[in-house]
Amino acid sequence: MRRMRFAVAIPQFFADGEFDPGAFRAYFARVEELGYHSAWAQESVLGTGPQLAPVEAMTYAAACTERLRLGCVVFVSTLYSPVHLAKSLSTLDQLSQGRTEIGVGTGGPARPFAAFGVDPHRYVARFTEGLGLMKALWTEPRVTFDGEFWQLQEAAMEPKPAQKPHPPIWIGANGPAALRRAVRLGDGFFGAGSTPTATFAEQVTTVRAALAAAGRPPAEFGIAKRVYLAVDDDPQRARTGINAALERVYGRRSERIEAAAVAGNPDQCAAGLRAVADAGAELILCTALSDQAGQAERLAAEVLPQVG
Repeated sequence: MRRMRFAVAIPQFFADGEFDPGAFRAYFARVEELGYHSAWAQESVLGTGPQLAPVEAMTYAAACTERLRLGCVVFVSTLYSPVHLAKSLSTLDQLSQGRTEIGVGTGGPARPFAAFGVDPHRYVARFTEGLGLMKALWTEPRVTFDGEFWQLQEAAMEPKPAQKPHPPIWIGANGPAALRRAVRLGDGFFGAGSTPTATFAEQVTTVRAALAAAGRPPAEFGIAKRVYLAVDDDPQRARTGINAALERVYGRRSERIEAAAVAGNPDQCAAGLRAVADAGAELILCTALSDQAGQAERLAAEVLPQVG
């Protein structure tokens, strides 16, 4: 059994003029003191909610920390040039001295592909090819690549990532085909914050079956989940607050997404996180959507010791 690891979110939700560099630095200084494993961003390029971009937020966080690992779940890499994304992430891994974790996903069929010049009928193929090209650029001295979407001839990218052969690649996935793709292409599966725990448990079963079929040792493949969370001595206030915050993040009310969130007093939150761990998560990303510094304190002191 792997030791349970816990992560927090990188603060990203700031309206124009709200970002406080001092508070951001203080948050990360304390998160490191509290012993969290990592901090993770998320991505939403378009939308009415004010959200900072993940690479820039991760880079700022890298400058504020020494030990904490830093990731994003997930980059919708289908919408990127893999050459540009590979360069950005390799640079970040160098700047952080090898503390980068990389989460990628297709984004699913509902993305605004036309805004990014992407063929909506070929997004899975584009995702797979793009990830293969990034791996090549990170590991090969010169890359010759003749793909459907990208072509390179004897192209070099330096420096490579600090981590060899490259930073861990987590893949966000939902359906069975995507979960099997995660096993085939990635180093770990990261369950979405919008996925209820019972559904996540079913996904873990699919992942473990795919690992067995591929002959991959389970110990070499990570399983993680984002959990939207609110700790409050008043359980009803916790639930009302997290539901309102989720509506702002997703732009709509969703009973399924709300059911996936964990909210309540410390004991109730611990029970919710234990259920996620029992479902198979070895890393839980505790994502508070308000008072992130205060929630990190309460989690470390009152909740996580009850989980593992």
